[in-house]
Amino acid sequence: MAKILITGGLGAVGAPLTEELESRGHDVWVGDLPWSEREKYFKCDVSQYRQLEKIFEEHNFEYVYHLAAEFGRKNGEDFYETMWESNAIGTKNMLRLQNEYGFRMIFSSSSEVYGDYDDLMKESVPLEEGPRQLNDYAISKWVNEQQILNAADRHGNETVRVRFFNTYGPGEKFSEYRSVVCKFCYHALHDNPYHVYENHHRSFTYIGDTVRTLANIVDSFKPGEVYNIAGEEYYDIKELSDMILDILDKDDDKVEYRGREEYNTLNKRASVEKAKRDLDHEARVSLEEGLSKTIEWMRDYYDLD
Repeated sequence: MAKILITGGLGAVGAPLTEELESRGHDVWVGDLPWSEREKYFKCDVSQYRQLEKIFEEHNFEYVYHLAAEFGRKNGEDFYETMWESNAIGTKNMLRLQNEYGFRMIFSSSSEVYGDYDDLMKESVPLEEGPRQLNDYAISKWVNEQQILNAADRHGNETVRVRFFNTYGPGEKFSEYRSVVCKFCYHALHDNPYHVYENHHRSFTYIGDTVRTLANIVDSFKPGEVYNIAGEEYYDIKELSDMILDILDKDDDKVEYRGREEYNTLNKRASVEKAKRDLDHEARVSLEEGLSKTIEWMRDYYDLD
């Protein structure tokens, strides 16, 4: 059993990860911004070093899952000050504390770091090919990966990086800054208009599959490694929208179809061979099944008939 801290542990990934790790017998603590009645909880802002330092002065963690971050391309543009403080400074704070207290860290990066790369996205691509990241959120995640690599070289910090590919599922509450699956499901359920960029393609990952693989890292920790966590199926965005509408038995009369979204990667197709080999990653839930579970959760959460 390991003592583990999860920053961002109340979030869409952090909350089910907390449950998964606890179900495996680990001693799991959570740090996040909203107030929580959870017993093993710290209210803290990762961009504020003093708030984090107090936690580590009082507790000795073997592992830290650093999930706390501002999420999304549009969010990164509209609220760039908060995004850079949380993402870049927050990670720098964690690295300073890691150097002092010696815990192992698992860092949540993003498929956005692959930027304008248009081939199979193997983990080595950003360093070997140098694709250009296309928005502030993507740049912040790549900056964080660079900070992590530097800390490993200079101070011997032990960190594993994971790159999420369109993780979705129950627990993700709607806002216009959330994932495309969350937004499409919410708008379709509420009969709201929404738009679809037809020329884009994505790998999607059900939250349960992401969380199970994340939890496996503490048993297979390889310092310095980086993994894609993604589904192996590949869809265009119109297929995603059509699948949601079919599940709801609705037509597409409120959908506006557009071609390509500027400053956004056209195709995100992940290689997951490393995660399958080292972390026993498995995409068990198909997109259709995952969408059905997501819609069922949204019906209940938003009290829809």
